[in-house]
Amino acid sequence: MFVVIFRAKVRRTDTEYTHVAARMRELALGQFGCLEFTAVTEGQDEIALSYWPNEESIRAWKSHSEHVLAQQLGRERWYESYVVQVAEMTREYRFTL
Repeated sequence: MFVVIFRAKVRRTDTEYTHVAARMRELALGQFGCLEFTAVTEGQDEIALSYWPNEESIRAWKSHSEHVLAQQLGRERWYESYVVQVAEMTREYRFTL
């Protein structure tokens, strides 16, 4: 399993941002094999973690036309900066009641 870590400094958000973010989550989970998608924002800091079964799914997601447009809008309007990290998970531990 792989995790994509997206960390950004938010410039500003608006109604279109909210709509685009929801659509990107929907596409990732519904069409590209994303297993889980979690995003949080605190002040100007945003972090999103998405979990994927393989790198091919991540590459397909990254190059999808709607996602490419969302990336462009992010650079032009919503983000001051961002970094994307892709890591392979080799271990996982859980505790549940």
